[in-house]
Amino acid sequence: MNKIKTNALVLQAGGPTAVINQTLVGIVLEARKYLTCKIYGSRHGIAGVVKQDFVDLTDYPADKLELIARTPGSALGSTRDRADDEYCKKMFAILKMHSIKFLFFIGGNDGASNCGIINAAAKADNYELRVIHVPKTIDNDLLETDHCPGFGSAAKFVASAFAGVNLDNASLPGVYIGVVMGRHAGFLTASSILAKKYPDDGPHLIYLPEKPFNIIRFVEDVKNVYKKYGRCVVAVSEGVADEDGVPIAIKLSKQIERDAHGNVQLSGSGMLGDLLADEIKAKAEIKRVRADTLGYLQRSFLGCVSETDAKEAREVGAQAVRFAMSGDVDGSVVMRRAGDYKISYELVELSRVAGGTTTMADEFIEGANGVTQKFVDYIRPLVGELPAVCRL
Repeated sequence: MNKIKTNALVLQAGGPTAVINQTLVGIVLEARKYLTCKIYGSRHGIAGVVKQDFVDLTDYPADKLELIARTPGSALGSTRDRADDEYCKKMFAILKMHSIKFLFFIGGNDGASNCGIINAAAKADNYELRVIHVPKTIDNDLLETDHCPGFGSAAKFVASAFAGVNLDNASLPGVYIGVVMGRHAGFLTASSILAKKYPDDGPHLIYLPEKPFNIIRFVEDVKNVYKKYGRCVVAVSEGVADEDGVPIAIKLSKQIERDAHGNVQLSGSGMLGDLLADEIKAKAEIKRVRADTLGYLQRSFLGCVSETDAKEAREVGAQAVRFAMSGDVDGSVVMRRAGDYKISYELVELSRVAGGTTTMADEFIEGANGVTQKFVDYIRPLVGELPAVCRL
């Protein structure tokens, strides 16, 4: 195989995951097979490009790369900066200076949007730059793909956390409310269903942003479960919204924070959990009520990595390089599922992924506060084995 004499750049953006560094290492090791020149990493995403803050990964020791691959969080650092024409001009000046022709952008929804902006600007500038979006997000809400690297491990953490909470709640009965990440899509919250082993196990109620959330009905749901079991475990997405589509957290927050992409910060406090707990105490007359916001713990938890997730995160990086080397192409890598569980990889146009999100299919949702067996079948291979529990 004749190697290509040009340089490549890889960067990470958005929220970290437990396996995002597997993707980074997959890109670096695969790129070494095709390129004779430099493989750079940009610290803190596109922000590092304009600052020319690069790390040379060309000859970085393989044994250390493998340790980095198994380390959660973004090894290169991350950013939520949004590219525009002026930003791209500054980036291109640096990229051209370093003779970079390949850009591997590991990111979620906003990352895909940035890739689209950068790709369009490069074409307008007649700059030969192959832009490949490499997926990651614990929210699992990217368009086109069956699922996203990072989601399986986060889902394993959520399922494990609720399994533990369920055992605690059974020991000292009361009401427990766990607020899980998920702005528009409830995949991560729904994964709490894997905590159930016995019919009376929690979570007993699961509230997703795909369904309107009504506080009066919520209180009644909790009262009914508590009457039946003498306790109640609730999983609720941070993005649950009322019938008008207004997130409950926004309605209650006095001060709304937004990032560079315009996203409202929903996980910055325990306000949603506290409000729901107060409603239960006041209107259901249940004294023992507790609420937690899982927050950042879901994203990069060290001791809860899905083997399937880690393997696929590595492979999606390697596949990104293979697509880039196959010709003058740009795009986003997506994962396709077949049969009981077999994954293949494709490259689709950036426009099909950028600027949009997906949500849980109706066939995955049961009523206003549950999920179906089809969802369990969908998620189980992504999470893998969970610790076994038993009763006296």
